[in-house]
Amino acid sequence: QVQLMESGGGWVQTGGSLRLSCAASGGRFSFVAMGWYRQAPGKQRELVATITSGGSTDYADSVQGRFTISGNNAENTVWLQMNSLKPEDTAVYLCAGTYYQGNYYSGMDYWGKGTLVTVSS
Repeated sequence: QVQLMESGGGWVQTGGSLRLSCAASGGRFSFVAMGWYRQAPGKQRELVATITSGGSTDYADSVQGRFTISGNNAENTVWLQMNSLKPEDTAVYLCAGTYYQGNYYSGMDYWGKGTLVTVSS
């Protein structure tokens, strides 16, 4: 059974940085893509960034230029470097992975439980 586990969340002041990590276990194959999503209180889950096995990346407009996604495809590991954090970035950040190509806007097949990021002004 595939499991994903995030780490690295916490509290930071506006303008600060955090680095999230996610590692998958239990899978026999490398994911075709992995990504980070977030869900703020009272809001729907939204895509933050994705990365494919080929290294192609995609970002939400709201984080473009501030966040950087990277990964090790062979180890099913993904990171999210978050700089210049804003209070509106406060959310539970979830790691996800999939074995299929497609549009990842709405999500992927496997999910972690999430890690809370709080940005205080």
